[in-house]
Amino acid sequence: MKIEHVALYAEDPEGARDFFVRYFGAESGAVYHNEKTDFRSYFLTFDDGARLEIMKKPGMQTGEKPLARTGYIHIAISTGSREKVDVITETLKKDGFSVISGPRVTGDGYYESCVAGFEGNQIEITV
Repeated sequence: MKIEHVALYAEDPEGARDFFVRYFGAESGAVYHNEKTDFRSYFLTFDDGARLEIMKKPGMQTGEKPLARTGYIHIAISTGSREKVDVITETLKKDGFSVISGPRVTGDGYYESCVAGFEGNQIEITV
């Protein structure tokens, strides 16, 4: 078995889509729009075939996103090298995103950084 895709709601689905396309090379499918419910979504595909669905619908609630909470907490994206982790992290920082940690080697041996990306969602950038 495998995870087919992960989905998340966004206030600005186009901005979220553009974030993953620009910084992580995702390919975006066309928008799906259900005119009856005004639900919209984009499927993004990454190099290895992993997919992320970005969605929006009327009446969504937006709340605080503390770093330590229950539930899904971050998306981890493997770049393939330490150098790419460093470059992407620095680019995100220069573009105004907050670096939460790293780049660093974690206690369990991963080389990673964590950034508060679009709409404050945590993105882990790793080798």
